[in-house]
Amino acid sequence: MDPTTDNAAHTGDPAAARASLEALRAEIAKAVVGQDPAVTGLAVALLCRGHVLLEGVPGVAKTLLVRTLAAALDLDTKRVQFTPDLMPSDVTGSLVYDARTSEFSFQPGPVFTNLLLADEINRTPPKTQASLLEAMEERQVTVDGTPRPLPDPFLVAATQNPVEYEGTYPLPEAQLDRFLLKLTIPLPSRQDEIDVLTRHAEGFNPQDLRAAGVRPVATAADLETARAAVAKTTVSPEITAYVVDICRATRESPSLSLGASPRGATALLSTARAWAWLTGRDYVIPDDVKALALPTLRHRVQLRPEAEMEGVTTDSVINAILTHVPVPR
Repeated sequence: MDPTTDNAAHTGDPAAARASLEALRAEIAKAVVGQDPAVTGLAVALLCRGHVLLEGVPGVAKTLLVRTLAAALDLDTKRVQFTPDLMPSDVTGSLVYDARTSEFSFQPGPVFTNLLLADEINRTPPKTQASLLEAMEERQVTVDGTPRPLPDPFLVAATQNPVEYEGTYPLPEAQLDRFLLKLTIPLPSRQDEIDVLTRHAEGFNPQDLRAAGVRPVATAADLETARAAVAKTTVSPEITAYVVDICRATRESPSLSLGASPRGATALLSTARAWAWLTGRDYVIPDDVKALALPTLRHRVQLRPEAEMEGVTTDSVINAILTHVPVPR
């Protein structure tokens, strides 16, 4: 199916593209209960060409969320289960010798897709984690000195268990910084958990999303139109200064040993812009910045050990900064 022809009516129409992205939420809700903030974060990442890290304890539907997103998008998707014995070439691809031609040919790895689900990324050693770095940052893979571009759009949605869990390798700061957003997937509320069990009792099968009624509602053409509209969203000098002040405050916080870098400030501006457009505005307001500050910055800052021992969290530090940094009028 060619999305550009199948969805010709949407091409070039920002309102229709926004409606398609809003429809994602309803489609994902057919399979995933009560994870609206994470769904919104994934939509923002798609608009910003960014990658997403989903963190939560096992069994809170992290993988199901990304699989449902893929089913609701008319995009190619692949899944890699990260394990301690996974090799970098298992992700990026490798040269394979062809006995018939006596030549080596490149066999693309699963990274050559639109949406890559990197499941339990922190269960694999740093060498394999690093194999994703070039793909995420440069959107290409270099094998035997030859760079090979990845498809567009290209999004890595990685899931990880909290580092306290046995058998995990913490992601290095350089790789964490390549993720646009870190979304925490909480345990469901009592009512949401009742809804989950009710669905399963009625025959819901998480392995068969088509039977649950999940259908593609947005295409690559919609994304292209939406991204062009986001790029035209106005950012005033006051908002730019507000973003800079928030990120500078993280560098001066006594609770943090590492603050947000200029890359973090750029990411916060991008995500606030995308959120402003998704909510129907063509300009950014301070509330947009506040709404995206936690998911955009929480993985880019590092707590001091003494603050961690006192029960301080990165989220609580960022929230305190948001209350203290003067808001532009």
